[in-house]
Formats: sequence, structure tokens, C-alpha cells
Amino acid sequence: MKVAWGITGSGDKLKATLEAMKAVQESYGDELETEVFLSKAGEQVSKYYNVLDDLRESFRKVWVEKNANSPFLAGRLQLGEFVLLLVAPATSNTVAKLAYGIADTMLTSGAIQAMKTMTPVYIMPVDYREGTTVTVLPDGRELQLRVRKEDAENVAKLAVMEGITAIENPEEIMDVFTERLGDPQAL
Repeated sequence: MKVAWGITGSGDKLKATLEAMKAVQESYGDELETEVFLSKAGEQVSKYYNVLDDLRESFRKVWVEKNANSPFLAGRLQLGEFVLLLVAPATSNTVAKLAYGIADTMLTSGAIQAMKTMTPVYIMPVDYREGTTVTVLPDGRELQLRVRKEDAENVAKLAVMEGITAIENPEEIMDVFTERLGDPQAL
């Protein structure tokens, strides 16, 4: 089984998401091949948070966006190469584009194409719920941020779209895989 994991330009929850995906990969072993797709900003933030080398060491294929169709994630999703697409963490920019059907990046184009071909899409927006949140900066300091009402409304819009499921935290990622692919111990 192959899955596509998209990473946008958010550092919030990035390290925890990486750890969750490494746990998924370890649990499923050779039964699962995870290909990582970094947006341009995702690559930049992965470097800034010092996780790019870990990504490359932990996953066989790590692709970096050159433009909306390179690498051609949308086409591979259309052809049924992946059993699901996970976009985590997802910036408010990516969420807004998906909420309004804008497919002008590798990951938004891929997600919209996946929904059209009934490939399940899971998205973990960093701005999930209106209010305040605390993120950890690359140097370990904490930063309090306000999640705007508009960003939370876009998440709510995604949550009711057919073919897309919003999750709030990296801790939910293993459940996504267990639900979609079955118990790794039973494979």
C-alpha cells in the first residue's frame, strides 16, 4: 500500500507529525510505503525546524514542489497510486484554498484531484479552532498565536466537504491509518 503525505509551510505540529508518521511507518513496516511531498514552503520550514534530514532518512521518497504539477502528485492520485492523501500540518493558506476549490499548488491540486477520484483526503489544519494556541519555535521557545475566526470557518467548511476529513492533532494520525488500512498487527 502506498500513501502520500503532504507537508505545507507550517512549523506548528511539524515535529509531532513527523514522529507520528514514523510510528505509522514502523507499525506497518513493509506493508506501507509513504511518499512525502513537500510544498516549496514545506521544504523551507522543514530546514528551519531541522527535520528535513530526518524526513529523508525515515522515508524512501521525499519530493519537493517545483510547481503545481511537478512532481505530478495530482496525476498519480488520479491513477489510484495512493490509498490516501494526508496533508499535515496544513497552513491556513492551504486550508483556505481547498475550502474555495483553488488548485494552484502541488498539494491543493493533489487534494482536489484526490477528492474527484474518491481517494480519501485527510487534512490536519494548524488553525483548527478559533481562539489562542501555543506553538513551539525552532529554538524551543513558545509563541502564543490567535487563530482567526475566518481560519476556523475554513476548517469547518472542509469538514463538511465530501471526500475530506479534518483532524486536529498528530495523535489522531495512527487512528486514520488503522481505520483506512486496518490494524497493522493483523496484516
